[in-house]
Amino acid sequence: MLERLTMLEDEHRELEARLGDPELVADNERYVKAMRRYSELSSVVGVGRKLQDRMDDVDVAKSLMSEADAAEKEELRAEVSSGEAEIVELEQEFRLLLLPKDPNDGRDVIVEIRGAEGGEEANLFARDLYDMYQAYADRLGWKTETLGSHVSDLGGFSDVAFMVRGADVWTRLKFEAGPHRVQRVPVTESQGRVHTSSATVSVLAEAEEVDLEIDPNDLKIDTYRSSGAGGQHVNTTDSAVRMTHMPTGVVVSMQDEKSQLQNRARALVVMRSRLLKLQQDEAAAEASATRRDQIGGGGRSEKIRTYNYKENRVTDHRIGLTIYKLDRVLTGELDDVSDALVADERARQLQDSDT
Repeated sequence: MLERLTMLEDEHRELEARLGDPELVADNERYVKAMRRYSELSSVVGVGRKLQDRMDDVDVAKSLMSEADAAEKEELRAEVSSGEAEIVELEQEFRLLLLPKDPNDGRDVIVEIRGAEGGEEANLFARDLYDMYQAYADRLGWKTETLGSHVSDLGGFSDVAFMVRGADVWTRLKFEAGPHRVQRVPVTESQGRVHTSSATVSVLAEAEEVDLEIDPNDLKIDTYRSSGAGGQHVNTTDSAVRMTHMPTGVVVSMQDEKSQLQNRARALVVMRSRLLKLQQDEAAAEASATRRDQIGGGGRSEKIRTYNYKENRVTDHRIGLTIYKLDRVLTGELDDVSDALVADERARQLQDSDT
């Protein structure tokens, strides 16, 4: 482990010197990648140096014991005990930092939610999920911006997309991707029967221009009049934009802004992020043919999480976690679920690194 630290310290010093190279600074793509790597190395080297220092302290304390009197030995034993406990924690942290990095760590994200199975009840559930994530973002000090939405007849969302910016947004929100199932009595149900509906959540890492270059000739852009719930026109100009990436068939629609240029700019942000995900998924599929798509079919039988209103229960099926505080989760208290998912991923990564 300490040999690895020495190698990383050497790379850190070399990279620090290169960051002042005018040739590197002039190449924006290379410079951004270098800065990301430097930031990663700064974290791991910092922890590694703390670990080395603490190990040295313990060694010194142990060497002094042979010449110490009874009182001093007691103090040294206490120092060794606390030092060894801290070493265990630092070794664990160091090992985690040495694990392969998620290429999207540190990026902001675009969250897309769509009503799936269940008709209007699915759209209403999509809005509930939107409100939950907005509240969660507020609690963590993240900034959100709604990019576009299509409001359904009863005020739900047939689909909605929003940006989330802040520390560790990808690390925590990436686990939200997939089909979410709700079990409750719909507002449209006159006999009080519990129905099962679903909404799908997609979490996209925000792509920067240096990550992906889109040929304007590959984009087909159609304009039309924005419309709201019930088909009523929001305005009388063709400000809404439907952007199609012809080589892949990916389609993005935006209508919330009054300006066609603004809707076009927002559509391009989402388009770039969807294409980045498509590119990453294709690369991952080459390495693992069994990898499942984030969204799935959105069917009731497919789910990553269930929200049961009658039991006030939330169950995450991937890790077998069940908590009975749905009311609080819906107001943004997602920490218990999020922390458990992050911990599970790290535990599996550490286990894989040991085999």
